[in-house]
Formats: sequence, structure tokens, C-alpha cells
Amino acid sequence: MIVRDFNKIINDDRDRVVSDAQWTSVRMLLDDDGMGFSFHITFLEEGSEHTFEYKNHFESVYCMKGKGSITDLATGETHKIAPGVMYALDQNDRHTLRAEEELVMACCFNPPVTGNEVHREDGSYAVAEEA
Repeated sequence: MIVRDFNKIINDDRDRVVSDAQWTSVRMLLDDDGMGFSFHITFLEEGSEHTFEYKNHFESVYCMKGKGSITDLATGETHKIAPGVMYALDQNDRHTLRAEEELVMACCFNPPVTGNEVHREDGSYAVAEEA
């Protein structure tokens, strides 16, 4: 059984806290935990805009707090994001996520991330062997 306290991670385990341009992600589960997925709590700053395309990962995201929108860049379709809304990038969808207010999101990645990834220019993470 794995039990982790979010508050202890943000205060004591800085190796599991990853930040980039206007977002911070607390990595609760990573690849080395052996679960087959990773689980993160991610904070996106109010007013920020992020374009990602996880070519090597599937991601599902559940909004816990805040308001924003997500645009599927293949179709141009935009969806509102608010507490209770979930989206899944089941086609490795290139998308733009906008935070009208600070967004607090629970995210799962498959395959799991290692915690050392950085976004490449195209908005993706490399697979573990390439990272």
C-alpha cells in the first residue's frame, strides 16, 4: 500500500514538485511506484495559457477548483473547465488550456511519468527511454 500526504510532499519532498511556465505539479505517484500510471495535482496560474500535445502519453484531468477552457486544436472546439469537469486526451490531442482563475487539477498519465520530464518545444513529454 502506498500512502502519501500532499502537504508533506509540498513541504518536505521537493523532488516530487515540478514547476514550469506558470504551473506547478505535485507528483503523488510516479513511474517508480509501479502502478502503471502517474497521479499529479497541478496548479495553473490565473491568466495563463498552455499548449500541450502528449504524443507519448494519455492523460485524464479532473478540475477541482477554478475556471478556464480547453480547446482541441484539431477541431477548434472549446469546452468550459470548472469544478467537476473531466477531460481525457484519448487521441493524444493537441490542445490549449486557459486558466481564467487559478485551476487546480487532478491528473493521471499513462504511461506514468518519471518526474524528470520537461515539456519539449512541441508541448509533449519524451517517453522514459528518451528523457
